[in-house]
Amino acid sequence: MKNYTITVNGNVYEVTVEEGASTGAAPAPRAAAPVAPKAAPAAPKAAPAGTQGSVTVAAPMPGKILGVKASVGQAVKKGEVMLILEAMKMENEIVAPSDGTVASINVSVGDAVEAGATLATLN
Repeated sequence: MKNYTITVNGNVYEVTVEEGASTGAAPAPRAAAPVAPKAAPAAPKAAPAGTQGSVTVAAPMPGKILGVKASVGQAVKKGEVMLILEAMKMENEIVAPSDGTVASINVSVGDAVEAGATLATLN
């Protein structure tokens, strides 16, 4: 017999598999006892307190940050490219939703982000 640990949709199961000749009939399945889940990943880093702006720039889809084109304190115009987000092998320009000053950049190059995650804020 061999023991395996299998993770399905975040649930961890211990599974035992018998080796050898089969009798032709499948044995009755046993319920696997759930194993304690592993620690959740660390929360994403946030900008320092007091530096959040009133306008949020959110990720429209999950992906990876390829470039940061704006910096804190920089004035931006509506439609100006602030970040480059790679999703499904395509580079997507994340633009400023309105005129303003960049209050915070909450991601850095190489970060993986989920849809709706706050990438930056503007004042």
